[in-house]
Amino acid sequence: MWDALLGGVSGAGPITHFDATQFKCRIAAEVKGFDAGVFFDRKESRKLDRFSQYGLVAVDEAVRDAGLEAGGLNLDRVGVVFGTGMGGVGTFEGEAISYAQTGFVPRFSPFFVTKTIGDICAGQISIKYGFRGPNFSTMAACASSAIAVSEAFTLIRLGKADIVVSGGSEAAIIPCSIGGFSSMQALSTRNDDPATASRPFDKDRDGFVLGEGAGVLILEELEHAKARGAKIYAEITGSGLSADAFHVAASHPEGLGAMNAMRLAVEDSGMSLTDVDHINTHGTSTPIGDVSEPKAVVSLFGDHARSLTLNSTKSMMGHLLGAAGAVEAIATVLAVKNDVVPPTINHFTDDPDIAPLDFSFNKPTCRRVDFALSNAFGFGGHNACLAFRKY
Repeated sequence: MWDALLGGVSGAGPITHFDATQFKCRIAAEVKGFDAGVFFDRKESRKLDRFSQYGLVAVDEAVRDAGLEAGGLNLDRVGVVFGTGMGGVGTFEGEAISYAQTGFVPRFSPFFVTKTIGDICAGQISIKYGFRGPNFSTMAACASSAIAVSEAFTLIRLGKADIVVSGGSEAAIIPCSIGGFSSMQALSTRNDDPATASRPFDKDRDGFVLGEGAGVLILEELEHAKARGAKIYAEITGSGLSADAFHVAASHPEGLGAMNAMRLAVEDSGMSLTDVDHINTHGTSTPIGDVSEPKAVVSLFGDHARSLTLNSTKSMMGHLLGAAGAVEAIATVLAVKNDVVPPTINHFTDDPDIAPLDFSFNKPTCRRVDFALSNAFGFGGHNACLAFRKY
């Protein structure tokens, strides 16, 4: 993922999960080459919606990378906080279609409920690894997994866990969600050129490109991590949560909620606004949101806004909805670790309504990144900001 981000590679393409020829939007950023049979036996796979499959695969990668499979842990103090925006919506759609096609004969799968409910991936993770600490799911639309990371951070600070598996998963590239977002005019219809369809902060942006996948961060109390020789990528220092209290789908026009979330994350970190080097923006490529977020940055940071390097990884990965916050937090952590900010690709024309900040357009920016923020905002006016510092 990191190599593709630095290379400015778009993951968008024609939808292959279903026949989208009758839809206004026929493009998405799908997970490529995923074969559930590689990771799950046939019996297990039947019990898992794709969003849970993605989540479990990503957790397995993270657990191995963190060395948690080596044992020696107090499993009562290992928790899981995992977010999703849509949950098992693919299963729900499939069961509803089957019900209609059989003449409304009620022959539902015995796994229907346990594949669909949004908390189930968190439960499946704990069952697989025996993690018996705090376990729950967060659901706040596109801020879901960022809030999951924030809650994991809070649990550790409160002394309720030593380690928390945090993140989120989404698998919503299905007819009903593509159709629903299209009816809201939220999706790009640049079907003839999917690679350039996601254009955050560009004058000719016409909506977001739906993505899918999962992202996982293992959060661990510092002394506990050092004692077992854990690999440490960065330090999470704060989080900020807020509400727009404005509109169910549109962001506050002046970015009030976004500004409050960023301010709270910096304050929670015990840092100053002038310490911030980089912001991974929510940056969806929508007409309203891409104006309000830079306004929030300028309002909060003042003159220091010109010294920040911003970007939107959604220009390459699309919008992963409930999984976006975690995946983009990973990109932010790697920017801090490696002192390079991935680009915002597909910028062709400046928008005079957008504050002229450094968005790392079209090429990565090599610079010192000691302290960075990652933003995630969701329908309903939910805002989350995570703060990371170089370790």
